[in-house]
Amino acid sequence: MVTGGQRSGKSVFAERLALSMSARPVYLATARVYDEEMLHRVEKHKQRRANQWRNIESPLNITENEFQDSDVVLLDCLTLWATNWFFELGEQVDDAFKEIKRQIEAAINTGATFIMVTNEVGLGGVSANAMQRRFVDLQGYINQFVADKAKDVYLIVSGIPVKIK
Repeated sequence: MVTGGQRSGKSVFAERLALSMSARPVYLATARVYDEEMLHRVEKHKQRRANQWRNIESPLNITENEFQDSDVVLLDCLTLWATNWFFELGEQVDDAFKEIKRQIEAAINTGATFIMVTNEVGLGGVSANAMQRRFVDLQGYINQFVADKAKDVYLIVSGIPVKIK
């Protein structure tokens, strides 16, 4: 698991880690493109990865993809994926968490090596917005679940990886 704040360098670190483990890793993208800014971000990520990766886009159902036990899969990112499920299920935290846990467990059971990128959203203040507070709860539950399952956990601070597990 690779966690940290926005624009901390999580994806770049995770990409390097995946490439150190496989000559052709899988990039499992969870983003949905809603506007030009997001499109630009996605294109920038794709250009950085070039043709060395096998790219899969799965904004909701990551388990619809077949992974081999020899695959190294970079899931980028849990936060966007959680956002998709949060809104897909009517902002119901328990339902979204249950579905995400189910899919993470199924993915892990394929035998593939997963590197999961996520945002650490709990370091800021408490939002005045109830929906935002519910989403932070969901993201916190997911991060704790994945960190518990992960062999290694890295916190990225200003581009510097700090191994915390």
